[in-house]
Amino acid sequence: MARATWALAATTLVFAASTAWLYRENRQLRQPLPAAAPPPVKAAEAAPPAASDPWTPPTPARATPGGKPPSLPDAKEESRMERRQRRQQEFAAMFGREGGETEDEYRARVVPLIKTGLAVPRARVEDMRKEAEAKAHVTPEQSQKLDRAFDKIYGDVLDYTNKAVAAGELSPYERNVAGWLEYAGGLGGILQDAQGQIGQVLSPDQVRAMTDSGFEWGEYLGLEAPWEKLVPPPPPPH
Repeated sequence: MARATWALAATTLVFAASTAWLYRENRQLRQPLPAAAPPPVKAAEAAPPAASDPWTPPTPARATPGGKPPSLPDAKEESRMERRQRRQQEFAAMFGREGGETEDEYRARVVPLIKTGLAVPRARVEDMRKEAEAKAHVTPEQSQKLDRAFDKIYGDVLDYTNKAVAAGELSPYERNVAGWLEYAGGLGGILQDAQGQIGQVLSPDQVRAMTDSGFEWGEYLGLEAPWEKLVPPPPPPH
């Protein structure tokens, strides 16, 4: 049970990082490529060499001031703490509310990122569920009963998450590890209810067969939950 609890909690927090990564990658790919510059023309090719004058002494090469060629200053190496702070600021800019941004504007900006980031993982766990159900000889009627039971589970997860966001336990603006742990612990009861409802639909042998195949219900529920329907977070604190 602890394994399923932490699987869903980890999935809940990791999906945001994956969507942020996809957003940065897509933004870089959408930037126009610079126009190709023509190859440099060597001085020897630009003009024919002038005839040397035996009566004129050669011009000495001009030295740079100080005797050293110009160079850029050394780049400052980013420490681990600075990198964590920068990533937190990027996360806040991605999933926090911008100044004056309405809830509808927030959804229009963030929901496509969430759907894009979860599209591939959701397709993967759907295929895994079909394969596990086939090995456990789950009937179509049983699979439909599970889907109906999961609709309530998803509603409970969203309600619980919305309350955690409103209370500041889950905040895009700060690294609240204590809040994360408290949130993850509260998912245990919801997952316990999910396991109980699964046991009412499937036989113990079917549940065992799906588990032995490598399928994890906590991972499945964590990815399939409709996170794009979450209530937008409050504006950043001043």
